[in-house]
Amino acid sequence: MDKAHKVENIRLSGTKLTLCVDGKQYRVDIDEQSERLARATQQQRENFEVSPSGYGIHWPDVDEDLSIDGLIGVVHMPAAEPAPAAADRPRS
Repeated sequence: MDKAHKVENIRLSGTKLTLCVDGKQYRVDIDEQSERLARATQQQRENFEVSPSGYGIHWPDVDEDLSIDGLIGVVHMPAAEPAPAAADRPRS
C-alpha cells in the first residue's frame, strides 16, 4: 500500500497539534479545524490514531477524522509539464 504521507512526531499541547509531515514541521490549532474537537476534553483530544496510509488522523472518543492534507493545507494537483524552451523546440 502506498502511503499518502509520512506522519511523525505528533504532539498535542492544549489545542495546538504539532506534527512532522513528509519531513516538514506543522502546527495547527485543532479547535479551528473541528467543532467536535473544540468541544472535546483534553483527554479525548489526546486519544488519536494516525491512519496506516498516512491519510488522516482519527479521534475515536469524539468520532472525528481530519485529513492530513486538510490540516496542512495541501491541495494535490497533477504537475503540468513545462513547455519546451524556444531553443529546445524542433524547427520546421
